[in-house]
Amino acid sequence: MANSKNVVVVDDANFEAEVLKADKPVLVDFGATWCGPCKALAPVVAGLADETVGKYKVVTVDIDDAPGVAQKYGIRGVPTLAVFRSGAKTASHVGVTTKAKILELLETT
Repeated sequence: MANSKNVVVVDDANFEAEVLKADKPVLVDFGATWCGPCKALAPVVAGLADETVGKYKVVTVDIDDAPGVAQKYGIRGVPTLAVFRSGAKTASHVGVTTKAKILELLETT
């Protein structure tokens, strides 16, 4: 999972406050500690979080620690990236991807 001071760890208890009530677009990185591709994507997500401080909020959700959130948003495979705006999921991508593709998701939704 993303390792950066600019990536907030979120679970079932604080998802609503951290994501749904956020005042800016939120990139949610759904993953798991046992997921190899998630580990490959983590540095990309962390780098993006560091580069876009103040513009976007970046959070990470371990689906094993947040089964309610994972079920509610239909997360069936990890890694899954989702963009939330004003409490609604507006975009998502399943699998490892590039920083450019993540920025595209954030900017065009």
